[in-house]
Amino acid sequence: MPADPELPEQGEIVVATISRIMDHGAYVALDEYGGMQGFLHISEIAPGWIRSVAKFVREGEKKVLLVKKVNPGRSDVDLSLKQVSADQRKRKLLEVKREEKGRTLMKGVVEKAGLSDAEREAVEDLLYSRYDSLFDAFMDIASRGSAAAGSLKIPGRALAVIEEVCSKIKLPSVEVRGVVEITSPSPDGVEVIRRALQDASKGGGGEDGVRIEITYLGAPKYRVGVTAPDFKAAEKALKPIVAGIQRGVEKRKGTFRFEREESKKTRVG
Repeated sequence: MPADPELPEQGEIVVATISRIMDHGAYVALDEYGGMQGFLHISEIAPGWIRSVAKFVREGEKKVLLVKKVNPGRSDVDLSLKQVSADQRKRKLLEVKREEKGRTLMKGVVEKAGLSDAEREAVEDLLYSRYDSLFDAFMDIASRGSAAAGSLKIPGRALAVIEEVCSKIKLPSVEVRGVVEITSPSPDGVEVIRRALQDASKGGGGEDGVRIEITYLGAPKYRVGVTAPDFKAAEKALKPIVAGIQRGVEKRKGTFRFEREESKKTRVG
């Protein structure tokens, strides 16, 4: 007898494709469960009274849904659209996107290394033994290199290709920056400012993935920028840099002013 299909759990957030629209709701195919059929009742599509289901969902459209009820005996799955919050929808779509990215990267490894199905499964098992997803595995290896991959005991050929693929991944990062306006009345004012900028830049880094850049915009303005994996790390690095510049300049009777600029965020490439 064939094994019983895996069922979603009550309360789980899933992605489904609308397969058939009825007067009283819509049938859907659960993307993450092999196309298993579920039902979205008209009362769970949107708040209030609905005249036409087709105004809210279309055949072939993907929706993020909440699993309301599961009947294991009949493999029935009742779903809700209206009970999914905007935050839940956003998180689920990001999860799906990352899963697809991880699968795409793994496909590239398989093709470059010429792995058989059995070898691919063995490599994936090793990655899943350490990480929650293929995406997380590739991102960590891209960030930490051999230090991350070496302990997994991945066969040499596959490991070399994984490291090659990961070396080409553009890691997500953020940049926080601002403009400092500084002057010094001292006869060696240029040297005072140079030293203050140099000393401050040395005290703000040190963490993995944090890069500091101070650029001259034209007297008396300089841009201070910090690039890091996330905003928390970037802000942590920026604060002592700005404070250090202020101390170095004001200690020698100079003037200091700092104005923040808009932060930037990059995507995984």
